[in-house]
Amino acid sequence: MAVEILHLSSVVKSALVDRDGDRLGRVEDLIARLGFAPHPPVTGLVVRIAHRQLFVPISIVSDLRPGRVQFLGDTVSLRRFERRPGEMLLSKDLRARHLINLQGARLIRANEIELARRDGRWEVVAVDPSPRVALRRLLPRGLGRRIPAGKVVDWASIEPFVAHVPSARLRIPYRKLARLHPAQIADLVEAASHEEGEEIIEAVGQDRELEADVFEELDAEHQIEFVRSRTDAEAARLLATMAPDDAADLITELDQERRLPLLGLLPAPQQRKIRALLSYNPETAGGLMSPDFLCLPGSTPVGDVLEAVRASSAPPEALAVVFARGAEGRVTGSASVVSLVQASPTATLGSVVRPNPAHVHPDWDLHAVTRKMTDFNLTVAPVMDDQHRMVGVVTVDDVLEMLIPTGWRREFGMTSVEE
Repeated sequence: MAVEILHLSSVVKSALVDRDGDRLGRVEDLIARLGFAPHPPVTGLVVRIAHRQLFVPISIVSDLRPGRVQFLGDTVSLRRFERRPGEMLLSKDLRARHLINLQGARLIRANEIELARRDGRWEVVAVDPSPRVALRRLLPRGLGRRIPAGKVVDWASIEPFVAHVPSARLRIPYRKLARLHPAQIADLVEAASHEEGEEIIEAVGQDRELEADVFEELDAEHQIEFVRSRTDAEAARLLATMAPDDAADLITELDQERRLPLLGLLPAPQQRKIRALLSYNPETAGGLMSPDFLCLPGSTPVGDVLEAVRASSAPPEALAVVFARGAEGRVTGSASVVSLVQASPTATLGSVVRPNPAHVHPDWDLHAVTRKMTDFNLTVAPVMDDQHRMVGVVTVDDVLEMLIPTGWRREFGMTSVEE
């Protein structure tokens, strides 16, 4: 059995008639209740009769079709429309606004909203972001219906912005966004307006770790924009959950008068790491490096080394390589986690490592670091001081981020709005 599909634009401004077919007014909007259902049910209509905006429940609508809506009865209740929690006006609140397409991790514009009648009730089933459907609202109704639909997006993959509708009492569900990669969420924030971006950040803020990961992926412009709108305490809480190198990068972009107060609010261990990183030029190995890594005595059994990897709070990319040190703290070699997994648990770290690992120094510029990592196929480069002691690691993702031109995501359509 074919499912009956209805375009929202073909219903809005339609005539409202009684069961005898006499015109009483016109339809101004349709109401849907958002919640946990993949396809929100239509609960009623907002109609205008004699200059009054009234509510008509969908239960008494007998016929819903383009240009004509008929209800059961001879009169309409004069109860004025008042939005209830969880309700959205499909035309006013959603149409022509940005929505989040979770399936593609992109913003789309709801140029048309598709309705379907299933099991005796009307539901919101899809969104059509195609620009051509806007012609339906410009052309006469008969011609507008001939405009073919574009590639629609199932509503089950859609999440609307609702901060502009305070009475809806809804927010973007954190659990839906949490299925995306932090970089994808950051792309959404960068493509959105400031208010929409704040709504996304508020949603992921329910998970402090995810919020920090998203902030680390944002470009400097958006990081500053959101930090400026927060108090020192709120900003410090966020910085405390970020990786030290990313937190240091953000602090250098802030106004001078905010840097010291924010640093002073951070936990002492985090403060020490960030202050050390701030002493380096941002475009040198010292400015790029992370101070979190794993460097253990060469006599450590491999089984204990792997246990240390499991327990470490260092970034996963930095833990791809474990370093061995000698009696004076000097680095004697490096071993990939793969080689450690393949080795006997009773073997020592010193017997597994490759001696004299290729390394960089804190004052090396980006080009020197890139050449060294390329020549030796390094995904993790140890940063060593003049005494051959490790002070940090530079990972390949940090180098790539510096090499890629500013704004590349937007230039190549990564964060553009999908039409």
